[in-house]
Amino acid sequence: MEQLRLGPEFFSDPHADYATLREERPTSRVITPMGSEVWLVTRYADVRAALADPALHKDNAEFRALMEARYGPTRRSLQDAINEHMLAADPPDHTRLRKLVGKAFTGRAIAAMRPRIEEIAAELLDEMEAGPDRVDLLDAYAFPLPITVICELLGVSMNDRDDFRKWSNTLLQSADLEGQAAAARSLAIYLTSLVDERRAHPTDDMLGAIVAASVDSDKLSRTEAISMAFLLLIAGHETTVNLIGTGTYGLLQNPLQLSALRADPSLVPGAVEEFLRWDGPVHLATVRFTASPTVIGGVSIPAGEIVLVSLTSANRDPSRWPDADRLDVRRQPTGHLAFGHGIHHCLGAPLARLEGEVAFRGLLSRFPGLALDTDPSLLTWRPSNLIRALDRLPVRLR
Repeated sequence: MEQLRLGPEFFSDPHADYATLREERPTSRVITPMGSEVWLVTRYADVRAALADPALHKDNAEFRALMEARYGPTRRSLQDAINEHMLAADPPDHTRLRKLVGKAFTGRAIAAMRPRIEEIAAELLDEMEAGPDRVDLLDAYAFPLPITVICELLGVSMNDRDDFRKWSNTLLQSADLEGQAAAARSLAIYLTSLVDERRAHPTDDMLGAIVAASVDSDKLSRTEAISMAFLLLIAGHETTVNLIGTGTYGLLQNPLQLSALRADPSLVPGAVEEFLRWDGPVHLATVRFTASPTVIGGVSIPAGEIVLVSLTSANRDPSRWPDADRLDVRRQPTGHLAFGHGIHHCLGAPLARLEGEVAFRGLLSRFPGLALDTDPSLLTWRPSNLIRALDRLPVRLR
């Protein structure tokens, strides 16, 4: 197998390439869309170990220094204001940042949100019932449900949701550096204004709590408050949008599984876990780098190397799940890595699971005639290292 290039063909259907890599070169050098060589980890056991390996760091300042040593100095930009969040931090900063928002995502706090999430889903389904038979399910349902939830949680105006989606889609593209920089600037300006407004006029929502912590510089800096708002806003909807979209696509491609779920709605929570395993919303985990030499999957990796770990590949590893390529809503996919592992395990996982459960229960009960409204070969996937996501999902509701 030649050295793999992470380009449009790969993003459209990475599973065949991953099967070959897991068999032949489970930890190997690959070429990113921008032409850089990095390490890619693909086997379940190695990915799980790498996600918790203290030799793999994520600190933004440390990573920036590594990149400048390799490629030369770069100018500080407005984009840096959104990169000081907990996903780009190591302990003790990571511990401090995560603790500040952890209370909002406890099991009890998330369970209390169920009635409102069900209400939002019902309102969207009512609109779909009253509208045309053909819709893009991402636009009509998968996107507005989680973006409404996270905007209400943060206390952010819903009037700006289309801008969030545009900025988010651009930021997560893998090769559009110019577009990413412009989207990052726009989002940084917006969030900076929002944080400064909360500092002047405190509120009792989650963003208000984050900003209040930033007033005490021992807890959170102003830049960290902006970055935390960015992380919660983007991560708070992207994962669930694509859980709903890709999970629905999987069901429409597997009629027997769809029928099983319709016949027994008690299978829905387990099915959500299977959707996460089978083709979860996060493709490659956010960037890590070796702070010291380390061994992954029997391969020695020097210090100062970028390492990408593939959650998508790990979750299709047949050594962990028999017949791993098959979608099976009765499977018990415990231990899947769709939300990561270790200290960076997704804080919002309980919320995404709840939103997914509510979304699928409502959709399948309201529209028994739901069907794909295009040739599957015409569907396209977003060219992103980070997100595994369809560009659109045309469906017939009746």
